[in-house]
Amino acid sequence: MPSQPVRSVRRTVRVAAPAHVVYGMLADAPRWPVLLPSYVHVERMDFDGARETLLAWEFQDGRVRSSRLRRTLRPQAHRVDFEQDDPAWPGDTVAGSWSAEPDGAERSLVTLWQQTPNAPAGPDGLDADTAGRLARLREAAERWDRLDELLLAFEERMRVEGPAELVYDFLYRVEDWPELLPHVDGSSVREDRPGTQVVVLDTAAAGAGPAAGPDDGAAGSETVRLCFPHAGRIVFKETAPPAPLTAHSGEWSLVPDESGLTVVCAHRVLLGEEPLEAALGAGALPVDARRQVRERLGRESRQTLCLAKWHAESPVRRLRQGRGGSRR
Repeated sequence: MPSQPVRSVRRTVRVAAPAHVVYGMLADAPRWPVLLPSYVHVERMDFDGARETLLAWEFQDGRVRSSRLRRTLRPQAHRVDFEQDDPAWPGDTVAGSWSAEPDGAERSLVTLWQQTPNAPAGPDGLDADTAGRLARLREAAERWDRLDELLLAFEERMRVEGPAELVYDFLYRVEDWPELLPHVDGSSVREDRPGTQVVVLDTAAAGAGPAAGPDDGAAGSETVRLCFPHAGRIVFKETAPPAPLTAHSGEWSLVPDESGLTVVCAHRVLLGEEPLEAALGAGALPVDARRQVRERLGRESRQTLCLAKWHAESPVRRLRQGRGGSRR
């Protein structure tokens, strides 16, 4: 069988951000889920200071797909070379590079070059993928001088004296939440492969989020969740968060010790700018949005943590009471 031709695409866009800022966003892959819309989670598997291996999950066209990236970081040249094993083109490796060149003091020319055999031509091919990735990077990078105001990261913790398996079971079984949580009217869970969930919750009022508590109570809010039971982790990202949020991702993690465990819900949020007044009222500022979002997501996370704690500790209490009764 004759070999397929190699497709190659190179595109360049002008970005209103310095080259070192653009390079910093490209190099800091674990932060992509809160900066780049398609990414749900990026896990760094190894890193020696210059070369790294990443596992990345993206949500596109209603589906979650994972890929492995091998990257070489070249900070002096503001360049990242990569090879990506992409299930969109089975058996093929997408090779390429990102580079940022200064175009004045606060502007840059950003180039993405990609090549692969067997990539489909047309609107869903390599050309569209390259253009889309450049557009999303430009949108994120051009907020560079406001990111300190717009980015927010925090976590809620709760001590649980019960089995980690019961806590994880509670967090995982979203389809049962309408029976367990009074503020959830209905749920829809699609699990195309084990541990990869696309969740839609219908909530009666504010107080329950699709990922694990955080949401504004709007019916039909959608969240992608990646579940890692052996590691005691559930990673989540809202696909269309409500204003004033532009992006919202996070993670549930169970941290065991000798006497029990601590359950942590971490949030990473990117606030919008234009929607602030519509969401919070005239004259609203990023500091107002930070306070409102922190209070709301924190409160709703604590509510879900309390329910998870009750779910895990109730069997333990019943067991202790039973043992106490048998001694009398």
